[in-house]
This record gives sequence, C-alpha cells and structure tokens, in this order.
Amino acid sequence: MHLELDPVETFAAAIAVLGLGALVVGRVAALRDNNIPVPVVGGILFALAATVSYLAFDVQVAFDMALKEPLMLAFFTSIGLGADLRLLARGGPQLLVFAAVCVAYLILQDGLGVAAAVGLDLHPLVGLLSASITLSGGHGTGAAYAERFSADTNLAGAMELALACATFGLVIGGLLGGPVAGRLIRRHGLEPEPARETVGDGPAREEPARPITSDTLLGAVFQILVCLVGGRVLAAATADFAFTLPSFVWCLFIGVVIRNAAPLVPGLGVHRATVDALGTVSLSVFLAMALMSLHLWELAGLAGPLVVLLAVQTLGMAAFATFVTFRVMGGRYDGAVIAGGHCGFGMGATPTAVANMEALVERYGPSPQAFLVVPLMGAFFIDLLNALVIQGYLAMPFLGY
Repeated sequence: MHLELDPVETFAAAIAVLGLGALVVGRVAALRDNNIPVPVVGGILFALAATVSYLAFDVQVAFDMALKEPLMLAFFTSIGLGADLRLLARGGPQLLVFAAVCVAYLILQDGLGVAAAVGLDLHPLVGLLSASITLSGGHGTGAAYAERFSADTNLAGAMELALACATFGLVIGGLLGGPVAGRLIRRHGLEPEPARETVGDGPAREEPARPITSDTLLGAVFQILVCLVGGRVLAAATADFAFTLPSFVWCLFIGVVIRNAAPLVPGLGVHRATVDALGTVSLSVFLAMALMSLHLWELAGLAGPLVVLLAVQTLGMAAFATFVTFRVMGGRYDGAVIAGGHCGFGMGATPTAVANMEALVERYGPSPQAFLVVPLMGAFFIDLLNALVIQGYLAMPFLGY
C-alpha cells in the first residue's frame, strides 16, 4: 500500500511528530539528561515506525515536501534578521578561531575516512565520500561529488553510498551533540556567564522587550517572506557565475541587511522576539520533516565496512569536539555549547547544530556567543572551507583521481 500526503497533511504530520517528540522527551529522563532535541526524537521514532510498517506490512508513506525548503530558508532568514553586525565585529576573533578549528577538523575527518577505507581494502574515494563530502557537506554536496566520481572513475554505487552516509550523519549529528556538550558542562561545573551591561550605544545594547502581538507577527512574517523571495531571485540570477552561493545564504544575507538598516530607516523595525519564535518553529518543523521522511531500511542494508567507516567518523567527531573544539574555544560554558553545535554540522547540517544548542541552552542557560559563531560558520563559511579541503585531498596522487 502506498499512502501519499499533500503539503498541508505533511505539515500537520510534522507538527504531530514534534508533539510526539516533546511527549517522549518529557517522560524519558535519559533523553532530557543528554539534551536530545525534540525534533530528532520525534522524527526518528516516526521513521522507525514507518520502517516497521514498510518491512512488515508493505505500507509506505510518501510526503509532499513542498514546504520543507521554505521552512529551512525561513530559519536561516531569522538568523540573519537577528545578526547585529556590531555584535559580529565583537565576535569576529572568535569566528576566526572557530574557522581554524573547523578547517583542522575537516582535514582530520577526510584523513580518517581515507585511512579507514584503505585499511578495509576499499577505494580511497569511498573513504572521502564517507567523510566531509557527505557528513560536513550534506546530501547536496554528497550527491554532486558522487556523480563526479561515478563519471570520472566509474566508482560503483557512489550515489547510494553518498546518500546513506549523509542520512546517517543527519541522525547522528542530532544525537551526538547534546551528550558531548552536556558531559563537558557537568564534568567541569560550567555555567553561563552573566550578561554584560553596556552604557550608551555600545554593541551589546538590546532593544526594550516588547510582547509578541498580531502586528509584530505580521511584520516579521512579511520580512521573512521578502528575504525568501529576494534570496531565490539572487540565487537564480547568479546561478551561472563561476562562484555561486545557495539560496539560504542569500536569504540570510538579505536578513542581515534588513536588521542592520532598521535603525536608519523609520518604520523598519525588527521585533527580535517574534523573529526568534518564527525561526524556532521553522527549524523544528523542518527537522521533523527531514527526519520523518528517512527510509531507514536503506541504512539497514549498509555493508559491514561502511558501518566501520561511519563508526570511526562518529568517534572522531566526539573526540575532536571534546578535546579540541571545547578547549580552543575557551574551555568555558560557551565553548561547550559550541562543541555541541560543532557535532551537529560536523556530522549533519547547520539546522541540526542549532537544534543541539537550543536543547542545551534551554536546560543550562543562554549562550549568545555560540548562537553568533556557529550559525555564521555553518551558513557562510563551512561549505567553502570544505570544498577547499576536498580539492586538496583530490589533488593527492594516491587517491587515483
């Protein structure tokens, strides 16, 4: 039997999945203690149920994901609408340090993948596909390189391999970050730093708190839609350029422009509380959609060597976040939350990283620095840095590419 849900039904199913996740997290102490995000719990439980339904009863549910991309774009837009460039200037040094950490991990991630593949007597490109191409790069990057490897080297099963690894990373990225960061916080007795007061018009000065109303909601929705439409137009207009940016980066960029132009243009205010609420909802529903549509039975068919490759990457990410990311980023509370976020996009995607951090700050307290550094790195720089590292590996003769 084949069931097909339209966009509205899919949206309703995603919200139901979030409700399921919240219910389970609220009742299972192990999930709360390890800071597992609600969308990850609900999405995986639904995917498991769908797998049982397919394997045992030959019932498969097909979702119409027409709203999935707009929700992702709305999330990144909310990040842009909340990005005060004065805060970015203050956090610039930390962003540079985190960029160096990410480059070091990308090099290590690909090195682990290639070494493990060679040790298992597999083609080195298999190791590269199971490393930063799919784990840090995601489904899109994985599919692009799989197509190249299939055409250039006739690598068998490259596309299936890439999609399976990217799917695995998305799941593990959401499961790994909370336990890693939570352990660091508890082990070192870390607490959020007290908010700093500023005088005058300093960088950290915030707008007075105003309640969310129908007017602020309509205004924020309109601003997000402007960013979505503008981002798609700019992405299409630059599609033929030598260097291109995905739609979500353009949406984020337009959001940054609106946020920082707001104080100069009468009537162009950005209501942070409303934007943050819409961003959180968009992120949660997007992740629920992404995870509830997983075909876990495809992961069950992975060959033993590939399971070993992915296990090596999981251990490598956990160790690097614990002993390098946390310490280099200051060894304090913010560093622990950043480490949890790094697990998210080092194994999965930026939305997964933010979901990890939101679960952490909901339990332990705010971390403005983490929410400034990690989304900016994930949105603007990680794909570019990853591409440079991948090209560096492909230039090595022993890969045979």
